[in-house]
Amino acid sequence: MDYRNDKTMFRNKYRYAFILMLSAYSLINILFVVGDKLFDFPIPPVALFFLLFIVVLGIWELNRFTQHLQEKIPSHISSRVHPLVVLFLVSQLNAMIASAAGLAFAYTMLGRDLTWNAEHYKLVVAFGFRVNLFLNCVNAIWYFMERYRSAELRAEQFKKASVEAQFEALRNQINPHFLFNCLNALSNLVYKDADTSARFIAQLSNVYRYLLYSQERKIVTLQEELDFIDSYLYLLKIRFGNNISIVKNIEIDMARFHIAPATLQMLIENAIKHNVVSGKAPLKINIESLNGSITVTNNLQEKKVKEPSAFVGLKNIMKRYEFLSDKPVEIKKTESSFFVTVPLVEVDPN
Repeated sequence: MDYRNDKTMFRNKYRYAFILMLSAYSLINILFVVGDKLFDFPIPPVALFFLLFIVVLGIWELNRFTQHLQEKIPSHISSRVHPLVVLFLVSQLNAMIASAAGLAFAYTMLGRDLTWNAEHYKLVVAFGFRVNLFLNCVNAIWYFMERYRSAELRAEQFKKASVEAQFEALRNQINPHFLFNCLNALSNLVYKDADTSARFIAQLSNVYRYLLYSQERKIVTLQEELDFIDSYLYLLKIRFGNNISIVKNIEIDMARFHIAPATLQMLIENAIKHNVVSGKAPLKINIESLNGSITVTNNLQEKKVKEPSAFVGLKNIMKRYEFLSDKPVEIKKTESSFFVTVPLVEVDPN
């Protein structure tokens, strides 16, 4: 047991208040049961209170000192016997010492001779043992509760660290996939139109500026994401011309609602990857807001020959939103359309 903190019962900062309350409670009980006839002579309530207070204070402080000594014992020795057991055994001696001190104080206060009286001492020690047993029981409960809370805290910290690591791994999957597609388009364009290639590179730079800006962020405002999508659409227009059209219909507070960075880009890229994009079969993508969410819809015209997939797109988004929202990412497929609904994260801008 590690006593090197203030969370142990005997080191609690309110311990003197507890000692006073326990002493007062004991006084009331004794007065109610035997009155002032605890010994073979009357003892005033004030003197009896100080007797009880000295006993309780002595037991508490001696047990606290015992804990301090336990810290000095090497762990390979102290681990052989549970420290609570050691504390309880030593505390019996502490109770006897505190009882003797309390009785001596009461004798002095009453002006009596300090001649040893075994019967008086037995009565006080019996009280001291009961108090000591009670305090050790409470301390054991305190100890195991602290152990449980510490274990819960460590588990929560481990879980958070694990989630952060998973989230970071998922987020880092975005950039290589996106960069591959852009460089592939640029390689086809560079020998055909130098001016367009230059504009493409400039827009690609703007896009990557956003990706770098949002790299350390779990969420961005919907406005930031849509501004990024505008730059991304320029790249798509160069890649596909009029073979692709994207319509946005957003009617919510774009500063208050947030989204995981590059979510919309990944959904658009997913639609392009799995569907035919041509003059005869243009791909139509619609982005709209509804009930605190964003739905990306595309007309379904699946490729006959499937492209190799690294399972990044939809699975990545679904995994990220497990960490960001209690609401799931919804996917729906009909004969003519494919829908993905992503929950937005509402954050008060104030």
